[in-house]
Amino acid sequence: MAQAESLVNALKNLLKARGITYAQLAKGLGLSEASVKRIFAERSFTLERLDQVCTLLGIQISDLARMVVAEQPVPSRLTEEQEKKLVADPKLLLVAVHALHQWTLEEIVSSFAMTQAECIRLLARLDKLGILDLLPNNRIRVRVAPDFSWLPGGPIQQYFRAQLRNDFFNSHFDKPGEKMIMVSGTLSEESNAAVQRAMNRLSAEFLAAHQQDLALPLERRTGSAMIVALRPWSPAHFQQMRRQKQQ
Repeated sequence: MAQAESLVNALKNLLKARGITYAQLAKGLGLSEASVKRIFAERSFTLERLDQVCTLLGIQISDLARMVVAEQPVPSRLTEEQEKKLVADPKLLLVAVHALHQWTLEEIVSSFAMTQAECIRLLARLDKLGILDLLPNNRIRVRVAPDFSWLPGGPIQQYFRAQLRNDFFNSHFDKPGEKMIMVSGTLSEESNAAVQRAMNRLSAEFLAAHQQDLALPLERRTGSAMIVALRPWSPAHFQQMRRQKQQ
């Protein structure tokens, strides 16, 4: 898995930073230099061997893991190819969305019609795609930033737009937990920019609330979506009646 490669790369960087050669490491491990080179090349570390190397370097395995996390760039978006693969498989997309929302394996399996084995296979595919890390005991660590968003106009947004038209807006927004506000007017560029800044703050508040509520049990949380949109716009039939500007 990608995580194993990252751990080995972190070890290599640490050896280089401390000026320790494979020959010196081999001597400390009681192995031949060729054996050490092969272990690094094949990434064939046993847990015991990894612990031995870390001990020789004066660190814990947990220290090495923290180095990996600190050095890895955390993307705020997936690639178009990643999104295409998610859209192509509805179950894979379902597991991906809920994993990105910090759901556990147990919460996903208890809420949706799939076996634990099936969910693990889907999580392993997401690990291979570089979207998350499937850790020991089937724990999930996502590889995206807290302010993660889908690609503008990308495959996932196109998928959800169809769902919005057919389902999301099919409501009066008058039930508990529902609210829709629509206002219209004419704005200057400066006012438009100010409203967009307020939208960004609202988005940040939503994400902060999501992170805070992850500490609550699943039965106290409800999947929620918020859409706040702003653009120069008027209905198409209004546009059709606009007086044409003289050249």
